[in-house]
Amino acid sequence: MKYIAYCRKSTDEKDKQVLSIDQQLAELTEFAKREKLEIVNFVVEAKTAKTPGREKFAEVLKLIERGVAHGILSWHPDRLARNSIDGGKIIYLLDIGKLHDLKFPTFWFDNTPQGKFMLNIAFGQSKYYVDNLSENVVRGMRYKVKNGIWPVRAPLGYFNEPKLRTIEVNHEKEKIVKKAFQLFAEGNKSFTDISNFLHKNGVARRNGKPVKLEFAKRMLSNRFYVGIMKYAGEYYEGKHKTFITRELFDKAQKEIGKILKPKQGKHNFAFCGLIKCRECGASITGEIHKKYYERTDRTADYIYYRCTKKIKPCSQKPITKDYLEEQIRLIAKSVSLPLEWEKEWQGLLSEDEKLESVSIDQNIGRLELELQQLDEKLNKLLDGYLEGVIESETYKTKKNELFEEKVKVQEDISRIKSEGSSWLEPFKEFTDSAFSVSKIARAKNTSQDLGNLAKTVGSNFFLENRLLSPTFSDFQKGL
Repeated sequence: MKYIAYCRKSTDEKDKQVLSIDQQLAELTEFAKREKLEIVNFVVEAKTAKTPGREKFAEVLKLIERGVAHGILSWHPDRLARNSIDGGKIIYLLDIGKLHDLKFPTFWFDNTPQGKFMLNIAFGQSKYYVDNLSENVVRGMRYKVKNGIWPVRAPLGYFNEPKLRTIEVNHEKEKIVKKAFQLFAEGNKSFTDISNFLHKNGVARRNGKPVKLEFAKRMLSNRFYVGIMKYAGEYYEGKHKTFITRELFDKAQKEIGKILKPKQGKHNFAFCGLIKCRECGASITGEIHKKYYERTDRTADYIYYRCTKKIKPCSQKPITKDYLEEQIRLIAKSVSLPLEWEKEWQGLLSEDEKLESVSIDQNIGRLELELQQLDEKLNKLLDGYLEGVIESETYKTKKNELFEEKVKVQEDISRIKSEGSSWLEPFKEFTDSAFSVSKIARAKNTSQDLGNLAKTVGSNFFLENRLLSPTFSDFQKGL
């Protein structure tokens, strides 16, 4: 009888008792000589048998079906199959008579009902071993992450400590990651810029090329750097040391949002989105007009702003960018605060700061109580899940919701401790701007600077007959 010798060892197989490919080949060759078996082909495969789809194993079965050989020689049944489908194929070929015999140096087989029964048990044991191993690995990972320890490969800036089995800060890479966050948070930086920065500082792919843009984006948006781990769709609090502040991380997220926000067009018109047409209520948009000068043989670009006329017919005519800028400067000057008031206002703000500091402790106490209540809810939710009252998906969804609330409360506590009142600082910034707005309006700013100034000065602007008029916010009216 002719046999096909099949050797397999998965590259991710950790069992040291399983022989290497070379060892299996040697053992099978010696076994065949001893048992006087004719081997027509040696098939070698380095792939897991946990799931169906092994190409070389499929070739062996095809050779058996075609009658090239009628027997298979392998080290052990678990080399042939560790899943029910492949095991079932072997049994089926025995049942229909295409496969006459199986030989194993480590396992007895006889093509009888009893022999096939024992083979089925061997395949079942192999599958049980794989399933149990996988379940133990998953259980171990979940145990680690629930205890605040990241169970897989550490992100850039950290390393896996093998002895303590913890995640520790890589102080060399920490500086690079922190600087990358700082550069990105400053604004006007792309994922390409960050990828190139990492590359210049020794962080690259295996082939030496810069990391992919998705890697840079994933790093900058990874909440692991602020102590929050997401594993298998659930959030957990990490015990690892963090080196990125919440403030820096939030700034980076805002910049990511700007990059991912759909672009409005090729040209960034400074005053788009600020002004509406008073006649019809439609938005004012910008456009470029080209003009050719025959005498000098040149073309010049001029920016005009006009009504989009998307709501109804409108008779308003375009206005030049320069004339629009001139009117914005005049409006800015008209709402600026006299500099002689500055000292008195600063004194009033100092008094408000003292009053606000009294209530900060009360606010923190209230939030800490809310934090305690959320922890109690999370514990009750876990109890319900463990008792089987709550389904897995419901538990996961509700847990993530409560965890997000908890993170928000923690952020509020941190913000109040570091910033105090949430309104006082913006108010101070506004008064500082109001005192200096006259200087800004007189300076030779760019259109973009004036556009930002216009957002501070008025909540809405209306254009009619090429004349600009603001509608000031209630806060500014109160001044």
